Amino acid sequence: MGFLSFPKLHLLLIFTASITSFNAESKTHWEDTEVLKQLKNSIDPSSLNPGSCLSSWDFTLDPCDNLFSEKFTCGFRCDAVESGTSRLTELSLDQAGYSGSLAATTWNNLPYLDTVDISNNNFSGQIPESLSNLTRLRRLGLSRNSFTGEIPSSIGSLSNLEELYLDGNNLQGTIPGSFNGLKSLNRLELQFNKLSGELPNLGSLKNLNYMDLSVNAITGALPATLPESLVQISMRNNSLKGELASESFRNLRYLQVVDLSYNEFRGSVPFALFQLPSLQQLSLSHNQFSFLQEPSSALDSLSSGLVEIDLSNNELEGFLPLFMAVMPKLASLSLENNRFSGMIPTQYALKAVFPESGVSQFERLLLGGNFLFGGIPSALMALEPGSANVGLAGNCLYRCPRVLFFCQGEDQKSFDECKRFIP
Repeated sequence: MGFLSFPKLHLLLIFTASITSFNAESKTHWEDTEVLKQLKNSIDPSSLNPGSCLSSWDFTLDPCDNLFSEKFTCGFRCDAVESGTSRLTELSLDQAGYSGSLAATTWNNLPYLDTVDISNNNFSGQIPESLSNLTRLRRLGLSRNSFTGEIPSSIGSLSNLEELYLDGNNLQGTIPGSFNGLKSLNRLELQFNKLSGELPNLGSLKNLNYMDLSVNAITGALPATLPESLVQISMRNNSLKGELASESFRNLRYLQVVDLSYNEFRGSVPFALFQLPSLQQLSLSHNQFSFLQEPSSALDSLSSGLVEIDLSNNELEGFLPLFMAVMPKLASLSLENNRFSGMIPTQYALKAVFPESGVSQFERLLLGGNFLFGGIPSALMALEPGSANVGLAGNCLYRCPRVLFFCQGEDQKSFDECKRFIP
């Protein structure tokens, strides 16, 4: 009575043999298959749109063995890194609007993963600490989702990480100081979050080329030491304060783009910025700079590659800087809405209308909203319509607007009230 009858025993043996056969022939390591199952199960079913990668995943078949078939159309990559089995080396989901969390996924079971990219979806919740177990990870892309909470400091232990994209989420808290351990990092994108606190010193990141921390609530001063490998730095729309030190930029010989606009920097604009050999674009608009450092000797050290300079909407005083008129490639210059005075230099007019051979013309020259006086240079009067965008309004060229003199510096409400008493 305690033994199975022969027919039942026979069926059991066949079933067991079939499972053993499937496991023996499976190309995908079982732990990797389980992680893929966990990931799909964590997705809100209503966000699994027909035709998306995840909607095609059918675990009655082996994932790696059926990749790019109708059952596993896309979403990951497998490589034969272990004898007899394939391991997941890349997880790159399509931009299909998936909703869900990463918390239920056992990330530490993917030791060979070098890429995770789930950007442009609707994942939410916190970024799991367990991602730091992916020691071979080179690219982590979580951009433009709905992640909240703080950036896990453990991410700083990913010494092989080359690209980190956390932009376009709702992340809060500070940028972890542990990020100075990301020795291989060459791209850091944290823009469009709600990050606050001071920027940690990342000067030790010798491979960092691109850093975008724009549109956050980062405070404090710019670190005295920036990575010498930087090619582009953007920190616009934050709450950075203090003065810019020449020493912060002096050794950045590869730097091409600087955007520190819409902050609260004050003091002088260091001349060292105009000496950077590779610099092409400089934007310091909408700050509180009051003085522009000019060269004390020859202009041989000026950057020869600067194409665009925007220093508008500051509190800069003095005469218009002559050295900008001799920059050979400078084509766009905005100094509007400052407190510059004096006459418009003839050199500015000639560069806008009759540039020398090999020198770029001013295609955009915005000088409005200052205290410039005197007549408009005759060369500018010869400017053909449509040849350049030159803005001079709101100065004192022929008749100084009394409103500008008496009411400048007031906030909008006070400005409107002030205008009522000016004849």
